[in-house]
Amino acid sequence: MSQARTLNEKEIRKVLSYVSLHKHAVRNRLIILFTHLAGCRIKEVASLLIGDIWSEDGGVKSEVRLTAEQTKGKYARTVFVSDKLRRELIAYLATIDRSDTSKPLFYTQKREGFSANTMCQAVWWIYKKSGVDASSHSGRRSFCTNLANRGIGVRTIMAVSGHRQLSSVQIYLDCNDEQKRQAVNCL
Repeated sequence: MSQARTLNEKEIRKVLSYVSLHKHAVRNRLIILFTHLAGCRIKEVASLLIGDIWSEDGGVKSEVRLTAEQTKGKYARTVFVSDKLRRELIAYLATIDRSDTSKPLFYTQKREGFSANTMCQAVWWIYKKSGVDASSHSGRRSFCTNLANRGIGVRTIMAVSGHRQLSSVQIYLDCNDEQKRQAVNCL
C-alpha cells in the first residue's frame, strides 16, 4: 500500500474552499484541520468528545489528552492545540450544544457520533469532490512534513505526532523537488 499524499498550501486552500460552500462547512473544516494542524489520525478525531476540548472554565483546552482507547497504538498521548486550531475550535463550538461534555465532538447527518470508518469515508469524499487526490491520512502526513520543512527536529515531530519510533516518523517526511534544489544550492 502506498503512502498518503502530502498536500501543499494551494491544495489545502482548495479543499477548505470546497468545504466552505457545502453543508456542514464548519464541522468539516475543523475535521480536516485537526489532521493538518494537529497531526491527528482520523480515528483520533472521530473519537473526540466535547469534554476533551472544552474546559470546565468555559474555554478551549490548549492540550488535548487522548486516552489509549482513542489512539492507534493504544498509548495515551497529548495533542497540542495551536492558536490557529483554537480559533477554529471556538468557531465550531459556538455552533453546537456543549452542555453534555460526554457527547461526541462531531456528529453525522443522522446526529450520531462518527465512527473512524464513517469519518474516514467522509474525508475521502471531501478530498475527491474538491478535486484533490488525497486520503484521510494525508493531513497527518502533511503535518509531519510541514514541521520538518520548517526546521522542526525529527524527535519533536515524533513527540507531537505520537510516534513511538523514530523510523515510523521518518516514513511520514516527504521530500519535493524544491527542497532538493534548495539543498544543493546551500553548498
